[in-house]
Amino acid sequence: MKKVVLTLGLSVLLSSAVYADGNAFTPLNFNDTSYGKPVPTSLTGQTINAMAESEAIGNGNIQNAISQLENAQVDIRNDLLNCKTKYADVDAQYKLVKSERAALKKQVKAIEKRIKEIDKAKEKIRRNML
Repeated sequence: MKKVVLTLGLSVLLSSAVYADGNAFTPLNFNDTSYGKPVPTSLTGQTINAMAESEAIGNGNIQNAISQLENAQVDIRNDLLNCKTKYADVDAQYKLVKSERAALKKQVKAIEKRIKEIDKAKEKIRRNML
C-alpha cells in the first residue's frame, strides 16, 4: 500500500513539474512577417535592417571574391594554354633537330667511311707501284 501511495504521489509531483512551464517546445515560425524585416531605430526614426545590410555587404564581398578568383583562374588557364603551345613548338623543333642530327651523323659516318676506303685504295696503289 505504501508503494502505491508513494508512486501516486511521485507521479503527481512530477507531472505538475512537467506541465508547470506550459509547452516546453515552441516551434520557430519562419513565415512570420517580422523575420528579416527592417527594424525602426529610436534615434533617427528611419528603418534599418542591420542583418540584411550585413548579409548584403557580406554576400557582395563574397561574390566579388568569387568573381576575382574566377577571373584569376581564367588568366592562369590562358597562361597554361600559352605555355603548352610554346612547349609543343619547342618539342617539335627539338624532334626535328634531333632527327636532322641523326641523319647528319649517318651522313658523316658514311663520308668518313668513303674517305677511309679511298685512303686504303691509295695505299694499295702505292704499294703496287713500288
